[in-house]
Amino acid sequence: MSSTPDALESLQQAIKSRYPITYSNSTGPCSSLLNATHLNVSPSISLPKSSPTRFRTASGPSDFFSVEAIYLAWLLRDAPGAEYMKQARENGLAVGFVGVTERKSVVDWLEGRISDHERIAPLAVESTTPPGTPARTTSPAGVATPQKSSRFEATTSSPAKRRYVADPQDVEIVKKIRQNEIELRDRTTVLRGVKPNNFSSIRTVYAEKLKKMREASKSGAPPPSAVPSADAKLQARKARNMFPIIIISSSPTALITMHNVKRFLQESTFEPSQEARARATAEGNTRPEDMIPIYRKRTNIDSSGKETETHARYFVVDSVEALAKFGADAWDRVVCVMTTGQAWQFRPYKWNEPIQLFHHVKGIYVSWSNDPPNTKIKDWNVTELKIDPHRRHVDKSVVAHFWKTLDTWIMSNKPWLIKT
Repeated sequence: MSSTPDALESLQQAIKSRYPITYSNSTGPCSSLLNATHLNVSPSISLPKSSPTRFRTASGPSDFFSVEAIYLAWLLRDAPGAEYMKQARENGLAVGFVGVTERKSVVDWLEGRISDHERIAPLAVESTTPPGTPARTTSPAGVATPQKSSRFEATTSSPAKRRYVADPQDVEIVKKIRQNEIELRDRTTVLRGVKPNNFSSIRTVYAEKLKKMREASKSGAPPPSAVPSADAKLQARKARNMFPIIIISSSPTALITMHNVKRFLQESTFEPSQEARARATAEGNTRPEDMIPIYRKRTNIDSSGKETETHARYFVVDSVEALAKFGADAWDRVVCVMTTGQAWQFRPYKWNEPIQLFHHVKGIYVSWSNDPPNTKIKDWNVTELKIDPHRRHVDKSVVAHFWKTLDTWIMSNKPWLIKT
């Protein structure tokens, strides 16, 4: 009696022998796998594409891949993962196709590169007992015991799992990781650090202040910190009508001049001085003003998340003559000097030595981003402001860096000029 050919072995034999597998349906041969019902793997063997094989899926021991799923894994063996899943769905396998991670091992078995696979169930053994005769085996005690069907064992038994043996190097690495782990039980343990923090110095500083405040409260006099000094009162009175002043270089070769400074600092766009001058002349403005106001919008976010928008005003001049129009205390309002690295710019200033000048005001050295380093300014206390010759989209970040640097300096040195 001839045995029925096993679908999985027949498909493997066709692939190993490079037999041209064709498709067919009830009407005869067809060219599309989607429209086919059978795979012709040899001149005498035609396999229904939906019939199950002995190749188990990852779902469980009783679920098996179909002939079509195994064949598609081999047919699309070189396709990328996304393309493979797309083709599987287009061929009618929305579910039940071989996973992307399993595809290589399936293809290796089909092409004979590996001789066995742990997910392949063994072949069922056919019985030689004549039909109608109950199969029995005799136990050692002489008791006849019915024998289970070998086909039942083939479908329900699962291969023995191999015992996992950990790599000693991996074990040591895991030990080190666990030693540094911190168990997070509540919000307090989240803040736990690796070293203790000592705040005794801060306590010492404020202990003296608290002592003076307690003594002042006993005598009825306000604490020293509550009594503003004469200088503080004068500065507060001045601050109501004072705005910060920025001095730029009057050199015609300077990158930032009175022609383009307003658009640069207020609109965050650099325009070459010659082009800005030509545009102003065409509009009828042959000479720029000697004092240019700069209006800057600032957005502050408090601890509650509320946004507050304020508008700050600055004045830009390029000469001491224009600066003198602000009064005798104009230098108290100067917060920034932009320089091109030429020392002659500082001769008429209140502080004409660069080191002394940039001790009292914030120094900004303006240059092209591709210029070589200027050795003249290495001892000056200035921040370099690099302007790209071509990329205008980076102007915004350059100007933002300028304002952030200037705000930090004003807060530390002349906080009464900050309007809140």
